[in-house]
Amino acid sequence: MDCAVVIDTNVGIVSNGKHDKASVDCIAACIRALDGARAGVVVIDDAMRIMDEYRRHLSPKGQPGAGDAFFKWLWDNQGNTARCRQVTITPIGGSSSDFAEYPMDPALATFDPSDRKFIAVARASGLDPDILQATDSKWWQLRDDFQRCGLKVEFLCPELMNGTGERR
Repeated sequence: MDCAVVIDTNVGIVSNGKHDKASVDCIAACIRALDGARAGVVVIDDAMRIMDEYRRHLSPKGQPGAGDAFFKWLWDNQGNTARCRQVTITPIGGSSSDFAEYPMDPALATFDPSDRKFIAVARASGLDPDILQATDSKWWQLRDDFQRCGLKVEFLCPELMNGTGERR
């Protein structure tokens, strides 16, 4: 993967084998995506919102899982602009979940506030990154709306997108 990516936390969680509905194929797809991300540019926000969420679900020690190893790698490389791009996103009205960079599209108005940072970061980056998503079927339900807004979401575990995927 030679491109830029924004990675939802659930990709690391699945890579660690910590999602009860994730198949072996889903886990393998997430591990491959994280491995591939190391060859490109991972986009995060400069206020540590994404890293803080990763830290709540992944181990910064880099073990025992592949998601933990990725988080340690990202932590170690967050200042390496060849591998990580930190972008500024602008909170609206002191909110921790509404950002100026988030699309003002009525179809996306009720989207999960805790996931809006990933979309805002993708749009603020100017890199046209793929957003990697593993288990959250709410993203799948809005896939056409995201695409219409110029966002590229890559669903790593499409078998979980039948409404049984859980938000993480």
